[in-house]
Amino acid sequence: MTAIKELKAVARPRAGKGAARAERRAGRVPAVIYGEKLEPVTISLNHREINKIIYAGHFLTTLFEIDVDGTKHRVIPRDYQLDPVKDFPLHVDFLRVSQGASVTVEVPVHFVSHEASPALKAGGTLNVVAHTVELECPAESIPASIEVDLTGADYGDIFHLSDLTLPAGVTWAGHGDDTLGTIVAPSGQADAAAEDAAEAAKA
Repeated sequence: MTAIKELKAVARPRAGKGAARAERRAGRVPAVIYGEKLEPVTISLNHREINKIIYAGHFLTTLFEIDVDGTKHRVIPRDYQLDPVKDFPLHVDFLRVSQGASVTVEVPVHFVSHEASPALKAGGTLNVVAHTVELECPAESIPASIEVDLTGADYGDIFHLSDLTLPAGVTWAGHGDDTLGTIVAPSGQADAAAEDAAEAAKA
């Protein structure tokens, strides 16, 4: 089950660019909670705290319970903006998530057991095509990552999302069968194979 992290915020009664700039000058980050056909709630977060949480990783796949002046909101981050120069957070959007609801999230793809691939041990290259995949899953059961096991992987092997067993309750939200990666032979070896094939075709 996905751990729910707690976050404190204060209500931000005014919206607009001027009010947002004032919040940032005060060391806070403006944010909004929306969704479930309820009125949006404008809030502000402690700059240091939210900056640390964002850069800790998995921010967009983490459930939060935000305490806004005593009222708690169960949410998942949907987007955030960073300063283009200094990379500190400028604004965060949170989506309300009710108990038992499903969400669509992008989850990182991790390739494991590189040392157990004969092709990679012989000098081949793993060509990573997709670093993330889009999944539909219960908000309480968001996987931290999807793993692709490279054990026994050989030249020319192609790894598709449809080849993987997803966790219970998790489904693939893509529109096509995502190619996650391929195993490519070293350039010299690939060139030699191509020449051999050309010679065989002439014979």
